[in-house]
Amino acid sequence: MKYTLAVLFLISAVSMYGQKFGYVDTQVLLMDMPDVKEANSNIETFTTQLQKKGQDMIKSLQSKAQDLERKQAQGEISPMQLETEAQKLKDEETTIMKFEQESQQKIMKKREDLLLPLRNRIQTAISDVAAENGYTYIFDLSTGFVLYAEKSTDVGDLVKAKLGL
Repeated sequence: MKYTLAVLFLISAVSMYGQKFGYVDTQVLLMDMPDVKEANSNIETFTTQLQKKGQDMIKSLQSKAQDLERKQAQGEISPMQLETEAQKLKDEETTIMKFEQESQQKIMKKREDLLLPLRNRIQTAISDVAAENGYTYIFDLSTGFVLYAEKSTDVGDLVKAKLGL
């Protein structure tokens, strides 16, 4: 809330000098886009598929572990065979943990692949609206970031000169 008030104060103070400011909530825009709903559905489906595969791997491991315990309890397996089979189960457990980590990475990549073009469309629309309507700055209400800044307000060269760069 403090940040929102600071942004609003800044906007009102600077707007007295003829610069035009605006804001938008990109989260609301994203949620209103039909393409985002479709992308989220695809991400959910992908996530569910990976979770099911992981659960199947865990069930298989649990079944093998129970079978090994049964063989040990009934004396059907030698200590050396038990050690070998136990190591196989540990290796399989490591594989499952690796699968889970890779799954999270795949989900994040899928999300980025599907949502990045939509974010780019929003950014293009924001830039177009700013240019068409004479806005100097447009802020994102959901993050507080500047989404658009008129190039003429860039003071980078002046700061470099001041620093002797």
